[in-house]
Amino acid sequence: MSDHTPRLLDALDAFEDGIYIVSEDFTVEYMNRFMKDLFGDGVGKKCHKVLLNYENPCDWCNYREIFEKNETRHSEIYLESAKKTFALSEIPVTNRDGTRSKLSIYRDITRRKEQAARLKFSEENYQRLFTHAGCGVFISSKQGRFLDVNPALLRILGYRDKEEFLALDLARDVYLTPGDRERYQRIIEKKGRVVDYELQWRRRDGHLIDILLTSHVRYGTHGEVLGYEGIVVDVTERKKSENKIREAYDFLDNIISCSPNAIMAMDMTGRIMLWNRGAENLFGLPADEVVDKMTVQQIYSREVAAEVTRMMRDTEYGGVGRLTSYPLTFERRDGVRLEGNLSASFLYDDSGKETATVALFVDLRERLKTERELAEARQHLLQSEKLAAMGRLTSQIAHELNNPLFGIMNTLELLKTEIPPSNKRRRLLDMSLSETVRLADMLKKMLSFSRPDETERAELDVNSVIDELMVLYDKRFRENSIKVKLDLTSDPGIIMASRDQLRQVFINLFSNAMYAMPDGGTLSITTRPNGNMVYIIVEDTGTGIKPEQLEKVFDSFFTTKTDSVKGVGLGLSVCYGFIQDHDGDITVESRYGEWTRFTIKLPLA
Repeated sequence: MSDHTPRLLDALDAFEDGIYIVSEDFTVEYMNRFMKDLFGDGVGKKCHKVLLNYENPCDWCNYREIFEKNETRHSEIYLESAKKTFALSEIPVTNRDGTRSKLSIYRDITRRKEQAARLKFSEENYQRLFTHAGCGVFISSKQGRFLDVNPALLRILGYRDKEEFLALDLARDVYLTPGDRERYQRIIEKKGRVVDYELQWRRRDGHLIDILLTSHVRYGTHGEVLGYEGIVVDVTERKKSENKIREAYDFLDNIISCSPNAIMAMDMTGRIMLWNRGAENLFGLPADEVVDKMTVQQIYSREVAAEVTRMMRDTEYGGVGRLTSYPLTFERRDGVRLEGNLSASFLYDDSGKETATVALFVDLRERLKTERELAEARQHLLQSEKLAAMGRLTSQIAHELNNPLFGIMNTLELLKTEIPPSNKRRRLLDMSLSETVRLADMLKKMLSFSRPDETERAELDVNSVIDELMVLYDKRFRENSIKVKLDLTSDPGIIMASRDQLRQVFINLFSNAMYAMPDGGTLSITTRPNGNMVYIIVEDTGTGIKPEQLEKVFDSFFTTKTDSVKGVGLGLSVCYGFIQDHDGDITVESRYGEWTRFTIKLPLA
């Protein structure tokens, strides 16, 4: 080492690589500062003792080969004592005195090796991810070719040969139309990336698939667009499932919307969330005025809503959470009265908590109206059967009574001839004969009810029938302070009718009018043609008929008269039968306490 100048040694100390010189017997002759910092000053010691604390030369030592072949050797070694990896260069040196030494240069490559290992690990991970990823991964050029793809993308698009796939023209062979790829390029180059971009691609067999494309732009060193890379997710099956769900939802929504019954859903505060077309029509409220704006309490009162909720939580009305049937009658905002049946049930979340209520209201107005009419018809039928039975009984009684009654009348008439008019007994005899005649008239009326007059019908003018009765009733009307107003059309037309039956109808109406005007009033009688009918209107300014009694006035045995003057309640019933038998109709209108109006409609001959 005496041959080395101090200047050279200072230069070697400045190196960032480790340098040391070893003699032929492995003795360290020189170590620069780098080596001393790592292993301590080992000059004069054996190199294997300094570097590895070994007693014998290292197994990897190339000392002999270097001198035998007189060549420089390069290698990598890891020194445990320094915890570092070095690139080792070993150079044979012949000293001036003829001895030989080995110059070793240790370059610390630990960090480079670690970086290389990390890079290799990252590349291996990327390659594994690229190869085994379940979604398609690609790198494509700007010109429209795939540069690299993973096996998943080949499977998605139905290819086995990667070279065939890389030869595809994207715009023509993969995209549905070239315009789709152009739009994709405009968007990605403007934003730098796309996320879950929906497209349709074409498989090798020609079938179309739905994909979600997430990719970004690959730029060159000068910012130019080189191509694109990203991932492809096949969502064809998901789309099919979504379409099926959407179709099922639309089908269910159509069922709800088109149901003629009112279907509604409310949250637990009563706020309406669903209001179908049936509810719009039934309640007269459009959905846009109801949904999220009104509560069910505003539809059919707070009390009813509370009662429905209580019943749904009871076990007696269909089980807890259900109400199978609840008759409900209420008025809409416009005053229309609704009658129907309400059924409802709770909706629950996964924890069993009540979240909403679904209700169905069925409009039963027509059915209930029909049932009521049916009940009335049954009642009328029952009444008719009673009347028929009574008619048969009346006929038998009249038949049995008529003969003795006429015998009594004849006897009384004979007695009248024997008793002078001035005799007091003659008055008793006249009274008895009068009562007997009244009894005969009563029997005649009973017979007309049980077996109506079968007189042949003839053409007649209804005005003439009314005029005849006016002559008979004129005196009675004046005595009862009743003013008669006649408004008879000049040509009412000819009808085919029984004069006697028509007279009986008018007599009943006039008698009822007089009873309804005990303190006098006005009786108006009007006739007028109307198409192929003639209308006869009889109106009085009497006490009127109560609203609840209007529908019963034509029922048999129904009467509004007081007990003191009460009849048997057959007059209007008989009139109704006569008019119906003439293919006509008779109706009644009244305002209680003010007036009553009967309208008779008879067909013209």
